[in-house]
Amino acid sequence: MPILNIITYPNPKLRQKAKNVETAQFSQKEFQNFLRDFVKTMQAKDGIGLAAPQVSQSIRVIAVSTKNSAMILINPKIISKSWRKNLAEEGCLSFPDIYGLVKRHNKIKVTSYDKNGKKIKLKCDGLFARVIQHEIDHLDGILFIDKMKKITKGAELLKGKKDAE
Repeated sequence: MPILNIITYPNPKLRQKAKNVETAQFSQKEFQNFLRDFVKTMQAKDGIGLAAPQVSQSIRVIAVSTKNSAMILINPKIISKSWRKNLAEEGCLSFPDIYGLVKRHNKIKVTSYDKNGKKIKLKCDGLFARVIQHEIDHLDGILFIDKMKKITKGAELLKGKKDAE
């Protein structure tokens, strides 16, 4: 089970809009192996979320850490958002040692497919909702630095990288 390579900013692949996964792909052994390695990568890097574009796969797949394991969401869509938002610190595996304050919706409802192609609907709040919003942004080529209100750590690291984008 190989650990996948996580690309870092300013790699242009992080700015691409990911494509939907076709239903025919769900049953393919290669796709299922990718999902397994994808989750292992997130866990090995101590991440609480990961989006496929971060491992150079331009497909709409995210993994989110849960209490006991990880949840895979394929073609996730936010179908409703709370009016209330909160500001909290975020980091990102594609931005090592850079953290900042980002405003996100407190609660969201999401539709998605699980790894077996079964349609699921989730009501999320707290950190779980924040992570899903962060990862879905990745699928749309939006990075947390685009929404950051204030850098809390690593400003000097980001400065040089932003100039390179």
